[in-house]
Amino acid sequence: MPGIYVHIPFCKQKCSYCDFCSFPDKSAYEEAYMACLYKEMSLRKDQLKDYTFDTVYFGGGTPSLIDAKYIYGAVNQIQKCFSLSKNPEITLELNPGTISESKVKTYKLAGVNRFSIGLQTAIDEQLADLNRIHNVRDYVYATTLLKGENFSTDIMLGLKNQTKDDLYKTVELADKCGSSHISMYALTVEDGTPIYTDYLNGELPDSDEVAELYEYGRSLLKERGFDRYEISNFAKKGKESKHNLNYWRRGEYVGFGLSASSYLMGNRITNTFDLDEYMKCILSGFIPAVDSEGVLKKDAMFEKIMLALRTENGLDITEFEREFSVSFTDKYRTALQKNKEYLQVKGSRLSIKEQYLYVQNGILMSFMEENEKK
Repeated sequence: MPGIYVHIPFCKQKCSYCDFCSFPDKSAYEEAYMACLYKEMSLRKDQLKDYTFDTVYFGGGTPSLIDAKYIYGAVNQIQKCFSLSKNPEITLELNPGTISESKVKTYKLAGVNRFSIGLQTAIDEQLADLNRIHNVRDYVYATTLLKGENFSTDIMLGLKNQTKDDLYKTVELADKCGSSHISMYALTVEDGTPIYTDYLNGELPDSDEVAELYEYGRSLLKERGFDRYEISNFAKKGKESKHNLNYWRRGEYVGFGLSASSYLMGNRITNTFDLDEYMKCILSGFIPAVDSEGVLKKDAMFEKIMLALRTENGLDITEFEREFSVSFTDKYRTALQKNKEYLQVKGSRLSIKEQYLYVQNGILMSFMEENEKK
């Protein structure tokens, strides 16, 4: 089933690696922005009347920074405007430095039943270097407040001076504190961010070092009962993120708020990244979309392959052929032959062998090249 994404663009301060649409100096806009967000939902109510949504995800920015009553109000507005499944997964991203007992109580009253905590590392010096607003003690406090709840922890690889011992401490902490899901992903360095200077100076681990850290982290997580179901995502049995699984299956979704994207009926729609423009559009009764385009068949085919091969289950060839009315083996014969030592087929499913999943870019390039052929 499709999902709903809600973007909260406010944060206390920018992390050194952050390239997301977020503002550390706009707290005065929170109330006005949330009012516009509620109105955007009502503006799109008729367009989405035939949909039933299975997941809701609050991302940012730092959704846990703003007053919890606004999250409560957003969930309430979603319930008023749209049809939700019987037991929807409702996730809230939070920073450990912004949480409190009263906030958690309000989130639970609102119906939030899954939390995603941005730990990144259990080494305080590395957190400071990333310009994070929290420390390890804050994380432990946050998990204490969430005891018994379904929560995920984010872990980052490729940090300056990061060692295997650092990663061990981070995985151990996330596990002992009760995480049922762990996202372990490599630091992505974007031009224009403060950390880009470290990258240019050669102060960050290279790709081989990050790959070695990843394999070590994967083994640690496996020992602790976390099964990898996507390259960067590991979960205890039954605790996979339904919202993210929908993305990897190339399902439909709708995004509300600044810079949010939607994928509906074969069209990709993106809201404006300009805060003032977003609010002006909403107050004038217009959808704040700045880009809308249909996805070409060949692009949709490659997206399906790329996203599916990120997962342990891989691509359902029968489903692919039914959706696109093409023979998969005929269309991608060369790519399949070129990468046969890295791929495996079980029944109708094609997947990348476990040991090659993290280094899949070269494999995907073969499919991309063949996808461009007529």
